[in-house]
Amino acid sequence: MPTPMKYIDEFRDPQLARKLLEEIGRKATRHWTIMEICGGQTHSIIRNGIDQLLPDTITLVHGPGCPVCVTPLESLERALALAGRKEVIFTSFGDMLRVPGNARDLFMVRSAGGDVRIVFSPLDALQIARDNPAKEVVFFAVGFETTAPANAMAVYQAAREGIENFSVLVSQVMVPPAMRVILSSPGNMVQGFLAAGHVCAVMGYAEYEPVALEFGVPIVATGFEPVDLLAGILKTVELLEEGKADVANCYGRVVSREGNLFAQEIIKTVFEVTDRQWRGIGLIPRSGLGLRKEFARFDAETKFHVTNIIAEESPLCMSGTVLQGLMKPDGCPAFAKECTPQHPLGATMVSSEGACAAYYKYHHHIS
Repeated sequence: MPTPMKYIDEFRDPQLARKLLEEIGRKATRHWTIMEICGGQTHSIIRNGIDQLLPDTITLVHGPGCPVCVTPLESLERALALAGRKEVIFTSFGDMLRVPGNARDLFMVRSAGGDVRIVFSPLDALQIARDNPAKEVVFFAVGFETTAPANAMAVYQAAREGIENFSVLVSQVMVPPAMRVILSSPGNMVQGFLAAGHVCAVMGYAEYEPVALEFGVPIVATGFEPVDLLAGILKTVELLEEGKADVANCYGRVVSREGNLFAQEIIKTVFEVTDRQWRGIGLIPRSGLGLRKEFARFDAETKFHVTNIIAEESPLCMSGTVLQGLMKPDGCPAFAKECTPQHPLGATMVSSEGACAAYYKYHHHIS
């Protein structure tokens, strides 16, 4: 028999998961509301039924950790405008192509003749620019701190090689400012956080310590498998029960306190902190990354003069309320009615990490 894959099977062990669930039930003496930040964690929680297996004393709410979901509609409309230009090869990760704009998505632009290509890395987009010197190649640089190092490296390499037909449409956002907005909301219910392990692998978890101290909430870095998530929930409950606003690491095989210093350095070299719009939430000061002036010639937004595009959200879409943990997806009146994966009102219904997509796929058909 083949040897089970290390670091996968043991974190899906049903017996260990059951023990953790029992321990959570014993430790939780009152009701606690915990938010997982990452959309990947949300899908794992819903897919594995963790939200339904937890004791009634624990409520999980789903945060704004889906980069596709929080990419502002204005950025998407700029992408659509660029993708339709004859001189442009527009490149993106695949999960952006079905995100709805005001009247169309990137798939529709491609079907109408736009040269829209799915890539697996921004360096793939850079290679397309090398191979097509007569074309302008634009990469849709979307994501949290996890994608920022590779996106920064693509720009850095383009500058180093003098590849002037490459640019990026930047929509990079950062987690801690969004946590502050959620915790500052008058209707906030969140008492503890599960921090995304892949973000912490890049940035470390020290940056969460000021947030925990300021708002008096525990924050626990954890992974994506069922046992990872349950261990993170258990640790969060223990800290809540003890009244400790600490930051803990339950993903030690990947995460350290200081993070990946080399990745952080390339981010700082290419990007600077800026204000950023979040879809469904609004402007969050100093929550994003923009190109430094040394790399401004690689900014597609200004290069192609699409800065002033204005867009309007559907009044039926409640994704902003969902992303702030103030509503579960199936609490939205449009959920599974006007809004479905085939006819989405917002990104949360079509993104592979969207909370609405998770509820539709794993909960909606359960009677």
